[in-house]
Amino acid sequence: MTILTHELKQNRISFWVWTASIAFMLLICMLMYPEIESGMKAVTNLFASMGSFTAAFGMDRLNFGEVMGFYGIECGNILSLGGGLFSALLGITALSKEEKDRTAEFLLSHPIRRSTVVLQKLGAVLVQVLMLNLIVMGASLAAFGMIGESPAVKEFLLLHGAYTVLQAEISCVCFGISAFLQGNGMGIGMGLTILLYFFNLIKNISDKADLLKYVTPFAYAEPADLISEALIDGRLMGLGILYSVICVGVGFVKYVKKDITA
Repeated sequence: MTILTHELKQNRISFWVWTASIAFMLLICMLMYPEIESGMKAVTNLFASMGSFTAAFGMDRLNFGEVMGFYGIECGNILSLGGGLFSALLGITALSKEEKDRTAEFLLSHPIRRSTVVLQKLGAVLVQVLMLNLIVMGASLAAFGMIGESPAVKEFLLLHGAYTVLQAEISCVCFGISAFLQGNGMGIGMGLTILLYFFNLIKNISDKADLLKYVTPFAYAEPADLISEALIDGRLMGLGILYSVICVGVGFVKYVKKDITA
């Protein structure tokens, strides 16, 4: 567990910066809700008539004037995209940074298997993803309490559960890619996350792009589906977990066999 602990300590500053930033933005959004609640009916009607823009963000299926609809649209996008970017950065740098920072020789000269290195680094990534979501969930509950509202429990848990799996999938995919890199892959990780996010927007706009839901994890973490139907698409989430396992497996094999640049 030495490597896992070291990774957590090494990433603690970036972890707290990202976590605090996401939690703070969620808090600010929720504190704004009572001030704008009275005018939300008109805003909801306006958004409902904006065609493709409305469909892209699921605003045609959520009531922006209700607290859970507001939370799903405003806060959901902050957590899914912000958490996704952080998860991508964790995964894409997990293995490649040893060669980039020239610390691979020191690490691998110790009596420790490469497989152990991979597993403990992956464990550190997933622990941070889980911790971020638990802290943000607690901050969200506190925000609901501060404005005198209560979340719909089932929908709230489904939403945050889906975001946790989404971020874990992105981190695992990037973790697998990291095994093939020797330099800084942050651009790859962030670019991949944004691409997957836009895949979901395109899928929402056009029925012809419906196949994209089998590619992007944002499809099973769609707030409009989770809140309006109180149901998660188990098939899509299962595919996401399968993609995660495959990418981690490929990365594992690659890292164990690759020639490490010291």
